[in-house]
Amino acid sequence: MINWGSVRTLEQTTQEILDLAAKHFQLPAGSLAPEDDFFKKLGIDSLQTLEMLSRLENHFGIELPDYEVQGVSDFKTLAKRIQSRL
Repeated sequence: MINWGSVRTLEQTTQEILDLAAKHFQLPAGSLAPEDDFFKKLGIDSLQTLEMLSRLENHFGIELPDYEVQGVSDFKTLAKRIQSRL
């Protein structure tokens, strides 16, 4: 039986990602938007991106294969990829 109370919407997933990224990179809450390119907005390199992805995987209890996140650079698309694994 499915527990619908635990089903997370894409908007909730996106907001959690934005909140976690802001906290991790010590930015004010609400300073990131779903459409933001995280390389440009956060000024991070590929190693820092991998670290962020690892934290997100741990937070959501999922594993994101490289092919799922290759070429992804905005939070909204990242949230869709994570959502598909939940």
